[in-house]
Amino acid sequence: MRTVLRFVAAVVLGLALSLIGVIAVEFYSSIVHPFPPGIQQMEDPEKQMEAMCVHVANYPGWVLASVVPMWLGTVCLGVYAARRIQGVAAALTVAAPLFLALGLNLSMLPYPWWFTAAMLVGFPIAVWLVFTASQPRAVGEGPEQDAKEVAV
Repeated sequence: MRTVLRFVAAVVLGLALSLIGVIAVEFYSSIVHPFPPGIQQMEDPEKQMEAMCVHVANYPGWVLASVVPMWLGTVCLGVYAARRIQGVAAALTVAAPLFLALGLNLSMLPYPWWFTAAMLVGFPIAVWLVFTASQPRAVGEGPEQDAKEVAV
């Protein structure tokens, strides 16, 4: 039972950290490329989606280039937290809905091809980097052992 609770806590924390990262990236994006006036007050969802597509199509390249590492950082943050708390299954459970949300976002909005490619290639690389950086050390390895090797 303890393992199940730890798994759930790891997934919830990982997703929460990723959500906080997404909110931060969206806040940054709204500052450097603000929404057109009145888009939030639109009643018709179709018109609002059309306005959003126009907004995204007009993103400056530098803004998109700056958010690629930010988005991938949010992935790393959530996956890393889940991996450290409960392991591979929790990390993959966090990564899966993030990847699905990324795919949905990229399929709904008219991003340039290079941004789509960077995100689709960068996502698995980010997850792989988290997995390699957070691998448990073998017995006898660790900060104490590292300190001994430096002192020698």
